[in-house]
Amino acid sequence: MLVVLGPAPASAGTPGTWWALDVDGSDAAPLDSCSAGAVAGLVDTLPGRLRLPADHIRWVLASVGAEYGTWLDAGLRVRRAWDLSLSQRILRTAATAGGAQVSYAPVVEIPVHVPADPLAAPPRRGPEQDAFFDLTADASPGVPDAPTLAAEARRQREAIGGSARPDRLWMLVTAESQGALIAEEMHTAGLPWDAEVHDALLTDILGPRPAEGERPARLQELAEQVAEDLGAPGLNPDSPPSLLRALQNAGVTVDSTRQSDLKQWIDSGGTLSQERARMLEALLEYKARSRLHTANGWHWLDSWVKEGRFHPRYLVGGVVTGRWAAHGGGAMQVPAVVRDAVRADPGHVLTVADASQVEPRILAAMSADPALAGAGTAEDLYREVAEQGRTRGTALDDRSRAKIALLGAMYGSTTGDSAALLPHLRRLYPQAIGLLERAAAMGESGNQVCTWLGRWSPQPEQRWLDAVADRQTRAAESRARSLRRAAGRFTRNFVVQGTAAEWALCWMGELRRRLHNEAPGTQLVFFVHDEVVLHGPTHEADSAGRLAAEAAEAAGRLLFPDAPVTFPLTVAQVRSYAEAT
Repeated sequence: MLVVLGPAPASAGTPGTWWALDVDGSDAAPLDSCSAGAVAGLVDTLPGRLRLPADHIRWVLASVGAEYGTWLDAGLRVRRAWDLSLSQRILRTAATAGGAQVSYAPVVEIPVHVPADPLAAPPRRGPEQDAFFDLTADASPGVPDAPTLAAEARRQREAIGGSARPDRLWMLVTAESQGALIAEEMHTAGLPWDAEVHDALLTDILGPRPAEGERPARLQELAEQVAEDLGAPGLNPDSPPSLLRALQNAGVTVDSTRQSDLKQWIDSGGTLSQERARMLEALLEYKARSRLHTANGWHWLDSWVKEGRFHPRYLVGGVVTGRWAAHGGGAMQVPAVVRDAVRADPGHVLTVADASQVEPRILAAMSADPALAGAGTAEDLYREVAEQGRTRGTALDDRSRAKIALLGAMYGSTTGDSAALLPHLRRLYPQAIGLLERAAAMGESGNQVCTWLGRWSPQPEQRWLDAVADRQTRAAESRARSLRRAAGRFTRNFVVQGTAAEWALCWMGELRRRLHNEAPGTQLVFFVHDEVVLHGPTHEADSAGRLAAEAAEAAGRLLFPDAPVTFPLTVAQVRSYAEAT
């Protein structure tokens, strides 16, 4: 049953009231109503009044991210939801692609919710997303009323039902909404974080905590050493223009102060490389420690760790491929140097489950390439590819070459070893490489591609189309070729990375369900691309590890029921996150 929740219409004459409507029932006859602050209570009790199991209701919301947090604060979790804002974003893009066969015009615009201020306790409703890449939009105009949301749900369902693959597209919409539930649950639960350990790590690397506005002692020493090494007294290494000027005056021929450019200058020195390395040693060390101070220093600790928990903010589908993004706090990356601060509570354990070689396994399953799918049944796909390469007499005769070749094929590398090995890959895996090359050709010609479940790449902008059509000069023609190749690299990777993101959604959804049923004390507390971190009582540890592995295989079967590809995990059960890496 689909039950939409939203404000009562103005015509009802009950401002501040929310309605629960059956999406397939009358828009004028709510199943129940309550004050805006009591929605969690309504959600908790309505299934019983309807004589339905709670998991037989899918709660339809304008935005899960805007509402679900208040339910969690009240101690209420739900099994299923439909986030209309997230599905609207998916359908809007699909409607621009002819191959999707999606006819969709929204009943109402529902911008994707983005928290207002990542350094403060975010409001449950804040600035929202007006366009796909706009993550800093104007203030929310308010939630549409319940009848309007019900009409939008019906419109979206019609669009999905009329699409080329309605079963897959509905799976994507529900998985994305499940992801929104999980993101809010992880934010509320938080990743266990020992502030004292973090402070000790910072002190060891940077020196004692400085006064506000001052550098830590070790950073200050390095800054002074940099100034001396470059012959620039009083240099502020945090000022890129000043640092670049000092570098160039010292004979360092670089155009930027980026670490990669500095290292390239060192490596290009031939017999002088060691001397160059000594000259820039303090600067490179300063940059590394300064990055820690800025990204995960004491200010970060004060802002993001509350009562022993880091509460990450995720943007579900925040990357165009469907991957998640972080909204402040660095939720998609915890640097290795501070991971020891992630400590399980007494009597608890962290279960860190890392999926292995997901993207090449996804490619094998999507393309139905029998040889690559065979390699995908092995624990180490790259090693199996190398074994197949040796057997067939190709240059893919060791694991490192196999890895370089496959990653290069998926990411569109056109130079170096990966490009040289591509013909050997094409010989071994014609269906897999054919899928990638067709996707690249679509991008180069200005067409859109989609993931396995039906997330489409964005329609090219008119200025891109104009630029690739411009052949009036050699420079314009060269630029057009470059733009087409870049678009091909994007679409080549989009189909694989986007489908890998769908697998991750299904994995987490399966794991969430299984934990609820079999290890209810264990929570999903952190996620980054192909890795999840669980936190739970020690007596549930064995179950948590087993359930993570079973959920990974179940996600693979859900997406690719006919593919023999497996999705193995590396599972570590530790007291400190640092022990898992």
